[in-house]
Amino acid sequence: MRSIIFGVAGGTGSGKTTVAHQILGKIGAEHIAYIPHDAYYRDLSHLTYEQRCLVNFDHPNSLETELMVEHLERLKAGQAVEIPVYDFTTHTRTDKTRHVIPAPIILVEGILIFSEPKLRELFDVKLFVDCDADIRFIRRLKRDVQERGRTFESVIDQYFETVRPMHVEFVEPSKRYADVIIPEGGFNEVAIEMVAARISGLLADTQ
Repeated sequence: MRSIIFGVAGGTGSGKTTVAHQILGKIGAEHIAYIPHDAYYRDLSHLTYEQRCLVNFDHPNSLETELMVEHLERLKAGQAVEIPVYDFTTHTRTDKTRHVIPAPIILVEGILIFSEPKLRELFDVKLFVDCDADIRFIRRLKRDVQERGRTFESVIDQYFETVRPMHVEFVEPSKRYADVIIPEGGFNEVAIEMVAARISGLLADTQ
Protein backbone atom coordinates (compact mmCIF):
# COMPACT_ATOMS: atom_id res chain seq x y z
CA MET A 1 0.00 0.00 0.00
CA ARG A 2 1.31 3.41 -0.99
CA SER A 3 0.16 6.14 1.37
CA ILE A 4 -0.63 9.63 0.08
CA ILE A 5 0.13 12.41 2.55
CA PHE A 6 -2.06 15.53 2.70
CA GLY A 7 -0.89 18.55 4.67
CA VAL A 8 -3.46 21.04 5.98
CA ALA A 9 -1.91 24.28 7.27
CA GLY A 10 -3.19 27.73 8.21
CA GLY A 11 -3.05 30.28 10.97
CA THR A 12 -4.44 29.76 14.44
CA GLY A 13 -8.24 29.77 14.33
CA SER A 14 -8.31 29.62 10.53
CA GLY A 15 -10.48 26.51 10.49
CA LYS A 16 -7.84 23.99 9.45
CA THR A 17 -8.89 21.51 12.15
CA THR A 18 -12.49 21.87 10.99
CA VAL A 19 -11.40 21.20 7.40
CA ALA A 20 -9.44 18.14 8.53
CA HIS A 21 -12.44 16.78 10.46
CA GLN A 22 -14.76 17.48 7.54
CA ILE A 23 -12.45 15.44 5.31
CA LEU A 24 -12.37 12.65 7.90
CA GLY A 25 -16.16 12.63 7.99
CA LYS A 26 -16.62 12.62 4.23
CA ILE A 27 -13.93 10.06 3.40
CA GLY A 28 -14.21 7.86 6.47
CA ALA A 29 -11.77 7.71 9.37
CA GLU A 30 -10.99 4.08 8.55
CA HIS A 31 -9.21 5.23 5.37
CA ILE A 32 -7.20 8.03 6.99
CA ALA A 33 -4.36 8.25 9.52
CA TYR A 34 -4.86 11.65 11.19
CA ILE A 35 -1.73 13.30 12.62
CA PRO A 36 -2.02 16.76 14.28
CA HIS A 37 1.25 18.66 14.59
CA ASP A 38 0.30 20.09 17.99
CA ALA A 39 0.46 16.59 19.50
CA TYR A 40 4.23 16.99 19.16
CA TYR A 41 4.77 19.96 21.44
CA ARG A 42 7.90 19.31 23.47
CA ASP A 43 7.42 18.10 27.01
CA LEU A 44 8.04 20.94 29.49
CA SER A 45 7.51 19.01 32.71
CA HIS A 46 11.06 19.87 33.79
CA LEU A 47 10.01 23.53 34.07
CA THR A 48 7.75 25.18 36.62
CA TYR A 49 4.25 26.06 35.42
CA GLU A 50 5.18 29.75 35.47
CA GLN A 51 8.19 29.05 33.25
CA ARG A 52 6.10 26.96 30.86
CA CYS A 53 3.67 29.83 30.40
CA LEU A 54 6.53 32.01 29.13
CA VAL A 55 7.48 29.59 26.33
CA ASN A 56 6.85 30.74 22.74
CA PHE A 57 4.52 27.95 21.59
CA ASP A 58 4.11 29.55 18.16
CA HIS A 59 7.77 29.15 17.19
CA PRO A 60 8.80 26.02 15.23
CA ASN A 61 11.34 25.12 17.93
CA SER A 62 8.52 24.44 20.41
CA LEU A 63 7.53 21.34 18.43
CA GLU A 64 9.39 18.04 18.14
CA THR A 65 9.01 18.01 14.37
CA GLU A 66 11.83 15.49 13.96
CA LEU A 67 9.68 12.92 15.78
CA MET A 68 6.72 13.69 13.53
CA VAL A 69 8.89 13.22 10.44
CA GLU A 70 10.03 9.86 11.82
CA HIS A 71 6.43 8.81 12.46
CA LEU A 72 5.29 9.80 8.97
CA GLU A 73 8.14 7.87 7.39
CA ARG A 74 7.25 4.82 9.47
CA LEU A 75 3.58 5.06 8.50
CA LYS A 76 4.57 5.26 4.83
CA ALA A 77 6.68 2.16 5.38
CA GLY A 78 3.65 0.31 6.72
CA GLN A 79 4.49 0.53 10.43
CA ALA A 80 2.15 1.66 13.22
CA VAL A 81 3.25 4.52 15.49
CA GLU A 82 2.49 5.84 18.97
CA ILE A 83 1.69 9.55 18.82
CA PRO A 84 2.14 11.70 21.95
CA VAL A 85 -0.88 13.04 23.80
CA TYR A 86 -0.33 16.63 24.94
CA ASP A 87 -2.06 18.40 27.84
CA PHE A 88 -2.58 22.03 26.83
CA THR A 89 -3.73 23.07 30.29
CA THR A 90 -0.40 22.12 31.91
CA HIS A 91 1.90 22.44 28.84
CA THR A 92 3.20 18.90 29.30
CA ARG A 93 2.96 15.56 27.55
CA THR A 94 0.85 12.96 29.28
CA ASP A 95 2.05 9.41 29.81
CA LYS A 96 -0.50 8.25 27.24
CA THR A 97 -0.05 7.84 23.48
CA ARG A 98 -2.45 7.39 20.55
CA HIS A 99 -1.94 4.27 18.43
CA VAL A 100 -2.08 5.09 14.71
CA ILE A 101 -1.95 2.39 12.06
CA PRO A 102 -0.93 2.86 8.41
CA ALA A 103 -3.69 3.98 6.03
CA PRO A 104 -3.96 4.85 2.33
CA ILE A 105 -4.37 8.54 3.23
CA ILE A 106 -2.28 10.28 5.89
CA LEU A 107 -3.75 13.64 6.92
CA VAL A 108 -1.36 16.01 8.69
CA GLU A 109 -2.67 19.23 10.22
CA GLY A 110 -0.86 22.11 11.88
CA ILE A 111 -0.02 25.79 11.91
CA LEU A 112 3.67 25.42 11.08
CA ILE A 113 3.85 22.29 8.93
CA PHE A 114 4.66 24.16 5.71
CA SER A 115 7.43 26.17 7.38
CA GLU A 116 9.41 22.97 8.01
CA PRO A 117 11.35 21.82 4.89
CA LYS A 118 11.62 18.18 6.03
CA LEU A 119 7.86 18.00 6.50
CA ARG A 120 7.09 19.74 3.20
CA GLU A 121 9.12 17.13 1.35
CA LEU A 122 6.82 14.40 2.64
CA PHE A 123 3.54 16.00 1.53
CA ASP A 124 2.00 14.90 -1.76
CA VAL A 125 -0.72 17.58 -1.53
CA LYS A 126 -0.54 20.81 0.50
CA LEU A 127 -3.69 22.70 1.51
CA PHE A 128 -3.61 26.12 3.21
CA VAL A 129 -6.73 27.28 5.04
CA ASP A 130 -6.97 31.08 4.88
CA CYS A 131 -9.08 33.36 7.05
CA ASP A 132 -9.19 37.00 8.17
CA ALA A 133 -7.06 37.83 11.20
CA ASP A 134 -9.91 39.19 13.34
CA ILE A 135 -11.97 36.03 12.91
CA ARG A 136 -8.95 33.86 13.68
CA PHE A 137 -8.28 35.80 16.88
CA ILE A 138 -11.88 35.54 18.10
CA ARG A 139 -11.93 31.79 17.45
CA ARG A 140 -8.65 31.32 19.32
CA LEU A 141 -9.89 33.43 22.23
CA LYS A 142 -13.06 31.34 22.60
CA ARG A 143 -11.17 28.04 22.28
CA ASP A 144 -8.43 28.84 24.78
CA VAL A 145 -10.84 30.18 27.39
CA GLN A 146 -13.46 27.45 27.02
CA GLU A 147 -11.27 24.41 26.30
CA ARG A 148 -7.83 25.18 27.73
CA GLY A 149 -8.64 27.04 30.92
CA ARG A 150 -6.95 30.31 29.97
CA THR A 151 -8.01 33.79 31.01
CA PHE A 152 -9.01 36.48 28.51
CA GLU A 153 -6.00 38.55 29.52
CA SER A 154 -3.50 35.71 29.05
CA VAL A 155 -4.86 34.87 25.59
CA ILE A 156 -4.73 38.49 24.48
CA ASP A 157 -1.20 38.95 25.85
CA GLN A 158 0.00 35.78 24.15
CA TYR A 159 -1.57 36.85 20.86
CA PHE A 160 0.34 40.13 20.76
CA GLU A 161 3.59 38.76 22.21
CA THR A 162 4.01 35.57 20.17
CA VAL A 163 1.02 34.45 18.10
CA ARG A 164 0.79 37.42 15.76
CA PRO A 165 4.57 37.94 15.32
CA MET A 166 5.11 34.22 14.62
CA HIS A 167 2.21 34.19 12.16
CA VAL A 168 3.82 37.03 10.24
CA GLU A 169 7.28 35.43 10.35
CA PHE A 170 6.46 31.77 9.73
CA VAL A 171 2.84 30.95 8.92
CA GLU A 172 1.86 33.58 6.36
CA PRO A 173 5.05 33.13 4.27
CA SER A 174 4.47 29.36 4.19
CA LYS A 175 1.27 29.92 2.21
CA ARG A 176 3.37 30.13 -0.96
CA TYR A 177 4.13 26.41 -0.69
CA ALA A 178 0.45 25.43 -0.85
CA ASP A 179 -1.00 23.62 -3.83
CA VAL A 180 -4.51 24.76 -2.91
CA ILE A 181 -5.67 27.70 -0.77
CA ILE A 182 -9.07 27.34 0.92
CA PRO A 183 -10.63 30.67 1.97
CA GLU A 184 -13.18 30.82 4.81
CA GLY A 185 -11.96 27.61 6.42
CA GLY A 186 -14.48 24.97 7.41
CA PHE A 187 -17.38 27.05 6.07
CA ASN A 188 -16.20 26.69 2.46
CA GLU A 189 -18.32 23.70 1.55
CA VAL A 190 -17.52 23.92 -2.17
CA ALA A 191 -13.77 23.74 -1.59
CA ILE A 192 -14.10 20.93 0.96
CA GLU A 193 -16.30 18.91 -1.41
CA MET A 194 -13.70 19.34 -4.18
CA VAL A 195 -10.87 18.25 -1.87
CA ALA A 196 -12.90 15.27 -0.64
CA ALA A 197 -13.64 14.25 -4.23
CA ARG A 198 -9.95 14.45 -5.07
CA ILE A 199 -9.03 12.33 -2.06
CA SER A 200 -11.72 9.79 -2.97
CA GLY A 201 -10.22 9.52 -6.46
CA LEU A 202 -6.72 9.03 -5.09
CA LEU A 203 -8.04 6.51 -2.58
CA ALA A 204 -9.62 4.50 -5.38
CA ASP A 205 -6.27 4.47 -7.21
CA THR A 206 -4.51 2.99 -4.19
CA GLN A 207 -6.90 0.06 -3.91
